[in-house]
Amino acid sequence: MRAAKLVEVRPGPLQRHGAARVVRRRFFAAFASGVCGPVLMFGAIGSAHAQDGKQDLFPSMAPAGQYRMADRSEEITLARSAAPASVSGDAEVLVLGDRGYESVVKGKNGFVCLVERAWFASFEDSEFWNPKNRAPICLNAAAASTVLPVDLEKTRWALAGVSKTEMIARSKSSPSAHQAPAPGSMGYMMSKQGHLNDSVGHWHPHLMVFQPHTALSDWGANLPGSPVLGQEGGPNEATVYFVLLGKWSDGTSVSKD
Repeated sequence: MRAAKLVEVRPGPLQRHGAARVVRRRFFAAFASGVCGPVLMFGAIGSAHAQDGKQDLFPSMAPAGQYRMADRSEEITLARSAAPASVSGDAEVLVLGDRGYESVVKGKNGFVCLVERAWFASFEDSEFWNPKNRAPICLNAAAASTVLPVDLEKTRWALAGVSKTEMIARSKSSPSAHQAPAPGSMGYMMSKQGHLNDSVGHWHPHLMVFQPHTALSDWGANLPGSPVLGQEGGPNEATVYFVLLGKWSDGTSVSKD
């Protein structure tokens, strides 16, 4: 998903999750007030510039230990909460280690579950270094091979002490940062135990679908009453869709939460 222009970085796959986070915040606020539809979507995207221009709430990285979870079993459980047990139960699970994400559970179905940290966001996100952010996601094989690598790379940079400014510079020549999502790339984000950021908490259960550039109209996205929301990038950029769901991964209704 693409929002505004980035700090001297051409919009590309590197910014998918970051712009998505900005949009999720706007969606959450609008849902709370009963607003939905195209106006909400375009307002969310447009206000991304305002988000990008905000002063960093976390101007520098906290001690690395604050981003890790003390109990690996708890992180595994949280990662698996991104999707129904029928999916996550046979998925590979990654947890955050000293130098990056480590595979701790071997998968059987091609899915990869992990807990995103704040630096999965765009470089302009005001919570880029928020140590409290925990966003469970479970990606299918297509997304794990083409969407996830850039975030794993950013994680290695972060834990190696690379500054945000240097990350931006490195991203210009990073193959991962410019890789298009494979057709069919998608992820589950259905956990109500997560903390996407300080603005939205666990937000709303949804699927994320990452596509090489497609028109939003192909999916009926952002139309009144449609459960599909999306952001269409430029001709050479990915399109990201959010498919809103009525239940959390544990089967409980959103209306009861």
